[in-house]
Amino acid sequence: MFFLQGLYDWLEQLAGGRYNHFWLVHLSFRSLDKALQVYLFWIIYRLIYLLRKKSKQEIVRKNKEIILWLFVFYVILLYQLTVFRWGFNFSTAFEQLRSLDHVNWQPFVETLKLTNGLTLFDFIYNLFGNIFWFVPMGLMLPALLKKSKQIKTLLIGFGVSLSIEVMQFIFQTGISDIDDVIFNTLGTLLGLLVFSGISWVKNKVKNRLKED
Repeated sequence: MFFLQGLYDWLEQLAGGRYNHFWLVHLSFRSLDKALQVYLFWIIYRLIYLLRKKSKQEIVRKNKEIILWLFVFYVILLYQLTVFRWGFNFSTAFEQLRSLDHVNWQPFVETLKLTNGLTLFDFIYNLFGNIFWFVPMGLMLPALLKKSKQIKTLLIGFGVSLSIEVMQFIFQTGISDIDDVIFNTLGTLLGLLVFSGISWVKNKVKNRLKED
């Protein structure tokens, strides 16, 4: 790790031996560190783009720009956590393709099996983790879109989730499961509902201020 190695080493010494699922902490730190490295390249590109836009005296909406920066980092981190993690290798991806038997096509079967494990942690992480990680998709993406925000957001959320499952299958960095697509899309929908609620409140406040 480039940015977070020192912090991770300290945390591992502090709690690594006492935490049964410390591999999640390792995955999170490693993915966050990689995401920051990729994000730096995007920052450089974006700053050059904004400088050119400023030189042409074009308008830059600050609120939308902030959301864009957050959204790009979120997407980079999402793919680092799910696809481009340890075990990922471009050169060996197509050497030995798995059969489609490795894909779970039956909804909720594998998720329900997790309730029979030694602890409920795997079930809770699989269910709520897949929902939680896609809430920002539904929350931020509508603010960046112009028309048909709800439909486009749900379609993009579904498409991103599907692309993750396909890449996990190809690169063998995860288990491709129809449940993940369902829960991810549900997370996108929840984020979209929060965004719609915030927009409704903002419009109500604006109308009140106009009336006053």
